[in-house]
Amino acid sequence: MLFKNSNKFSNIVFEQYEYYQKMSFRNRCRIVGAEGVIDLSIPLQKGRDQKTLMKDVRISDLHPWQARHWKTIVSCYSRSPWFEFYRDDLEGLYRKPFTFLMDWNWACLEWTLGTLKLPVTVSLSEEYRKEYGEAGWVDWRGRILPKNGTGEELIEGVGQAPLKYRQVFEERVGFIPNLSILDLIFCEGKRSAEMLNA
Repeated sequence: MLFKNSNKFSNIVFEQYEYYQKMSFRNRCRIVGAEGVIDLSIPLQKGRDQKTLMKDVRISDLHPWQARHWKTIVSCYSRSPWFEFYRDDLEGLYRKPFTFLMDWNWACLEWTLGTLKLPVTVSLSEEYRKEYGEAGWVDWRGRILPKNGTGEELIEGVGQAPLKYRQVFEERVGFIPNLSILDLIFCEGKRSAEMLNA
């Protein structure tokens, strides 16, 4: 859903001076497997209850999270129509070491924008602003949250239907909206950007 909305803007500012917010998508994403939704969470050095600026949040290296995430992604999407096309490039991202969560999120965003060929300029915030009230600004901080489900309750105040496409395990678990952009890319490939723009 984030990319469905963000492609309507020419500039995106990544907030780096807010405090880490637990129970958000800042260190996780959702994919789907044969049994349903799978949350891929990145372990953090001070845990999820820390009071740390986003730019300073460190990833814990006590667990091989990248290897686990990659194994799960391969297990879930190896039969998807476009997985082999994007596999090597994405695997390279999962083999690269990251110290800070912000660096991981930035690398993932760059990979996604490059893969989708979306003409969006991305920058980092220079200071924390409580509100962005000026015309033309849309503040998405704290609006897309992984509450207790996978449907419209993930999107607070957006009022937009989820993008529909054929998913790998749809016949088994039904269509699941609002998954990671990886799900759309692996299922629709080069059509993904066109579908986001529809």
